[in-house]
Amino acid sequence: MSTAVAGKGLEGIVAANSGICWIDGDAGVLAYRGIDIHELAVNSTFEETTYLLWNGILPNQLALREFHSQLAISRELDVRVIDMLRAFPTSATPMEVLRTAVSALSFYDADEKDNSHDANVRKSYNLTSQIAMIVAIYDRIRKGLEIVPPDRSLNHAGNFLWMLTGEKPSETATRTLDIALILHADHELNASTFAARVIAATLSDIHSAVTGAMGALKGPLHGGANEAVMKLLYEIDKAGADPVDYVKNMLAARQKISGFGHRVYKTEDPRATHLRKMSEQLGNDAGVPKWFQMSRAIELYINADKKLNANVDFYSASTYATLGIDIDLYTPIFAISRIAGWAAHVIEQLDDNRLIRPRAEYIGPAYPSHWIPMDERG
Repeated sequence: MSTAVAGKGLEGIVAANSGICWIDGDAGVLAYRGIDIHELAVNSTFEETTYLLWNGILPNQLALREFHSQLAISRELDVRVIDMLRAFPTSATPMEVLRTAVSALSFYDADEKDNSHDANVRKSYNLTSQIAMIVAIYDRIRKGLEIVPPDRSLNHAGNFLWMLTGEKPSETATRTLDIALILHADHELNASTFAARVIAATLSDIHSAVTGAMGALKGPLHGGANEAVMKLLYEIDKAGADPVDYVKNMLAARQKISGFGHRVYKTEDPRATHLRKMSEQLGNDAGVPKWFQMSRAIELYINADKKLNANVDFYSASTYATLGIDIDLYTPIFAISRIAGWAAHVIEQLDDNRLIRPRAEYIGPAYPSHWIPMDERG
């Protein structure tokens, strides 16, 4: 029996019903639980946004205070996980370390074998706090620095910066990262979230689902694009070149410029709107405006010449660079945010589960073909 043929890469195919995230690519709209991302970026926090994603409603003051408290209490790592981080080879990338460590977290989670709704929420608190800790702790370890203990008085973004640098972050740095985490928290059925839902649908555990999601996020066509953007900016700066001329030469050589275009959005990625402003403001405040200025020049040229808009990756690169964050931490920071969405989707999937098992359109040799004896094969 013939089946509906999907576009390449499942483009345009609706694969699930979900009440978590809505995207209107033609209008450039991104909304979490019906609330526009622009409203959340201006008014919300990562903690409040995560509560919204997990629970479907905004928290009242008491609920938000309890949510903050639960995330802070969850800032603990078993010493055996820290020992494992110390034992990883120095050649390992932070994203490889994070993916492997998250898988190991299940060994030390008391709810690991409980797949109920409440247990998955408890595990989501742990994962959200622990992923940020793993990224910060491993970066300290690989640099030969002392591990910084978590500070439960700080919010999620502030505590991560504190554990990463050992210095209390400024309000500007904390709020900048907080907004970036909001903007990256969910994006419907992107590759990593879809991978998480497929794994969860088998009734595997949430740690397996998140580990699989991280494997997808690690790919340069998904989570690694902002790393490529910043590497380009560094190359241009090192060469002392005009950014537009440099990009023109790359395009003439048929080289890809990362950070532009999106499978879903036909207009500007709404997340890029905020990251552009943040990159400019942070650069000016830090006295390092060049990364924004180079990015803006490239964006204007690509938009005029190729009719492509910047996506979320383009300005997140210069934003993180101005915060002093190493390039190979950009994708792990994406995971620090996206765990909010991954957890929401795993919980939603398991609350009304059906095994995800699509079909493939067969394009091989016509049936029936037959087995041929060895002495008759060409």
